[in-house]
Amino acid sequence: MSMRVLIAVTHLLGAGHLTRAAALARAFAKAGHAITLVSGGSRIQLIALDGVSFVQLPPVKTVGTDFRALLDESGAPIDEKRLTERRDLLLKTFHATRPDILITELFPFGRRVLANEFGALVDEARRQSPPPLVLCSIRDILVAPTKPERVAEIHARLIRDYDAVLVHGDPRLAPLEASWPVDDEIRPLLRYTGYVDENDAPVPDDARNGIVVSGGSSAASLPLYRASIEAARLIPDRSWRILIGPGVAETDVQSLRAGAPPHASVERARPDFRALLSKAKLSVSQAGYNTVVDILRAGVRPVLVPFEAGHETEQRLRAERLKAIGLAEIIPEDILSPGRLAEAVRGGLARVSSEAPDLSLDGARQSVAIVEGIDLAAPARQRTFDWSQLSQAINRAKDRGCPIGFWWRDDDAVAHTPALERLLGLARRYDAGMALAAIPQALNPSLVQRLETEGNVFALVHGASHANYAPKGEKKAEFGDHRPVEAMADEAGQALQTAKAALGDKLLPVFVPPWNRISTGLVPFLPRKGYQALSTFKDRDTPHPTKNLLQINTHIDPIDWHGSRSLVEPERTVARLAEAVDRRVEGTADRNEPIGVLTHHLIHDDAIWSFCERLMAYFAASGIHFLRIDELFRNPDRITVGT
Repeated sequence: MSMRVLIAVTHLLGAGHLTRAAALARAFAKAGHAITLVSGGSRIQLIALDGVSFVQLPPVKTVGTDFRALLDESGAPIDEKRLTERRDLLLKTFHATRPDILITELFPFGRRVLANEFGALVDEARRQSPPPLVLCSIRDILVAPTKPERVAEIHARLIRDYDAVLVHGDPRLAPLEASWPVDDEIRPLLRYTGYVDENDAPVPDDARNGIVVSGGSSAASLPLYRASIEAARLIPDRSWRILIGPGVAETDVQSLRAGAPPHASVERARPDFRALLSKAKLSVSQAGYNTVVDILRAGVRPVLVPFEAGHETEQRLRAERLKAIGLAEIIPEDILSPGRLAEAVRGGLARVSSEAPDLSLDGARQSVAIVEGIDLAAPARQRTFDWSQLSQAINRAKDRGCPIGFWWRDDDAVAHTPALERLLGLARRYDAGMALAAIPQALNPSLVQRLETEGNVFALVHGASHANYAPKGEKKAEFGDHRPVEAMADEAGQALQTAKAALGDKLLPVFVPPWNRISTGLVPFLPRKGYQALSTFKDRDTPHPTKNLLQINTHIDPIDWHGSRSLVEPERTVARLAEAVDRRVEGTADRNEPIGVLTHHLIHDDAIWSFCERLMAYFAASGIHFLRIDELFRNPDRITVGT
C-alpha cells in the first residue's frame, strides 16, 4: 500500500541531518510512497531527489555551536516574522500533503530553539481524524540535556505524541543508552534501523595507498585541514588528498592550497569520495555520522579528530566506540597539532588493518520496512495503555499474601531470524526468562548456535513436526484424539531425543503440544518417554496431571487469532491478566501456578511487538521480572513467587 510521508528537518551547522533525511526520502520514494521533504536549514544542493517533493522553508542557520542564536541567510538575527512564515509554510505543507506518516528529524530530542514550529506541526497532526503515524528520526548518538527536567519534558512529549523513534544506528556499536538516559517508558518506542547509507560497499583496491583528509560540510574543520597540511610536510613519502567541505569560504580554500606541499593536493569535496576512500591507506577526519558510515563502508583505517567545540560530545563518543573495537586512532581536538597528527598517521599506517565490524549499514531501506510494517489502524498506536486494572489486582494479591509469578513462552521457534533476534533483544533488555517452544523436526543449526549465548532463554519440545492430524472441520491438533496413543507416545519420545541431540543443555524436557491440545490418554506416557513437565494453555487442574509430570501452563495470548491476527484490543489483554491474578487470589485457580504469557514471534506485527514491549516496561516499573525458565521447571515450588 502506497503511503504519503512527510519528513521535516532543519540542519543548523553542518548538512548531516539534511543528508540523512534526504536518504530516507529517496528510500521511501524508491519503495513507491509519495514523499515530501521539508528543509528549514540553509539552502544546500542535494543529490538527485527523484520522486521526492522538496519544500524549502525560509532558511535559518547558526554560527559555531550556539544553537540558541538563529540567523538568516545574510547572518542577521531572525525575527518573529520569519519564524511565523516558517511555521505557516510548514503547516500549509502538512495540510497539502495530508500525510499518513509524519517524521520529525531530531525533534523532540533536539532543536529546542525551534520547538514552537515542530510542536505546532505535531499538535496539528494529532488533531487529525484519523491522525497520521508520528515518528522521530535520530542518529545513533545524541547530546542529552544537563537538566533532568528537560529530559522529563522530552520523554513526556514522546510518550504523548509519538508512535516510534527510528534510531539510525546499530546498538552493537552505540546503543542509544550510551548517550541518552533511556528509561522503561520510552524504550518500547525505539526501533534500530542500522546506519543510513544508500551506497553499496566499494571494492577496496588491492594496492591501497595515500591519505585522504576530510571534514564535515561546515567551517568547523578548518583546524583539521591546517594541521593536516603541516603534518603532510612531516610525512613526505605518502600522497595526501585534502578535501574541503562546502561550508568553508573560498578564500580559506585558496589559503590552504597555497600553503600545501607538492605531495598534498587541496580541493573541494568530491562526489566520488567513497571511491577515493576505498583506495586510501588511511583516512583522517572528524567523527560525524556520515563520515563514519563512509569509513565503515570503505574499510579504511581512520584517524579521528572528533569535533568537541561548545561541549559537543557526540563525535567523541562515536570515535571512542570505534577505538574500543580496535578500528580507530583518536586525537582529541584540544591537543591537535601537526606533530601529534603525524604521529597518529604513522601509527595507523604501521598497524595491521582490522576487519570492519559486522554492523548494519542498510538503515534507509530498513527504515522504510519498519514503517511499512506498522499497522496504521492498530489499537497499539494509542499512546497510553490503562494498566490500572492489573495494578489493582496485583496490589490485592500482595495485600492477601498471594504469591504471583509471571513467565513467558514463545512458540514455533525453528531458526535464527530477525524476528527471533528482536524477541531475544526484548528479553535481554528486561532481564526476562523465556521459554522457546522449538519444533524438533524443523530445527535449524542457526537456532542452536544463537541460543548458546542467551543465559535466560531455554528451549522446550514443541510437538514433533507441528503437523495437523485432526479431520477437516475439527480444531487442529498434532497430539489429539486422532491417532493411536502408543504411536503418538513413541513420536513424542523421538522428538525429545532429536531436540536434545541438537540443543543439549539448552533444552528442558518439557512437552508443549502444538495448538495447546493433547489427548488425555497420552499424558501418562510422557514421563516414561523422558519428559518432566507439560505446558498447554489454561489454568491447570492440578500441578501433577500424572505421576512425575509437572504442568505449568500459559494463560494470556495477545494475538487475535480468529479475527485480524494482529493485536487483541490492549484493554482486553490487560483485563485478562488482571482476571488471572484475581483467580489466584480468590482460590478459583492454583495460586502456585505462575501466569504464563504466550507469544508467537514469527507472526508478530508492529502492534503486537509494541504491546509486548509496553507490557515488559510496565512489569519492570512494577518490580516484576519474568521467571527464569530453567529454575521454574526444575524447582517449581521454590520460585513461583515472581514479584
